Amino acid sequence: MSVTNLETTHPTAQDTVKAEYADLVRRAAGGDSDAMERLLMRAQEVAYRFSLLVCGHPEDAEDVMQDALLNTYKHVSQIKEPEAFRTWLYQTVRNACLMKRRRRVNEPARLASIEQSAADDGDHAAIDVPADGRPADQQLIDAWLGERLRKALASLPPNYRVIVVLREMEGLSTREVATVTGLSEANVKQRLHRARLMLRAALEDL
Repeated sequence: MSVTNLETTHPTAQDTVKAEYADLVRRAAGGDSDAMERLLMRAQEVAYRFSLLVCGHPEDAEDVMQDALLNTYKHVSQIKEPEAFRTWLYQTVRNACLMKRRRRVNEPARLASIEQSAADDGDHAAIDVPADGRPADQQLIDAWLGERLRKALASLPPNYRVIVVLREMEGLSTREVATVTGLSEANVKQRLHRARLMLRAALEDL
């Protein structure tokens, strides 16, 4: 076997992450409550981090995160490609953020809790997902990215910021980013190039 073949068959960090999520999704879909809880806890961090960058408002990010967790809990058995769970989650968050922007009201729409949903459905045990302790401001994102980079990202137009975050920070492939954003792969590459230039310029100004 050639060196090239050895390199291409060696699993990457992203492959490992996908496999871990896929395992949790399959087990949760099969009724494993421990797997469901672990899946929701991991999804919580990812959804909040992404929604805060995409929505731009901590209050909206909290609502969108809860919405994403509720959708995960209710529809995990309907996810056809467990390996693509993160792509599905990012799509859910992005769509929810877009809806938030369109309807911007003084009070966010009330979201049913995961526990309440379980009681209504009657076919799942309630799952306790920690909600308290999530920062209501931008402390988490500041710690994750650093204040300077956070400000530079915030200066980008939302459509470009989403692509940078998904491709460069969350590690999605160009194809996966295209799936989340609804763009062609060529457009993703083009916007990513422009976003990198804008981000570099913004960092130089800070």
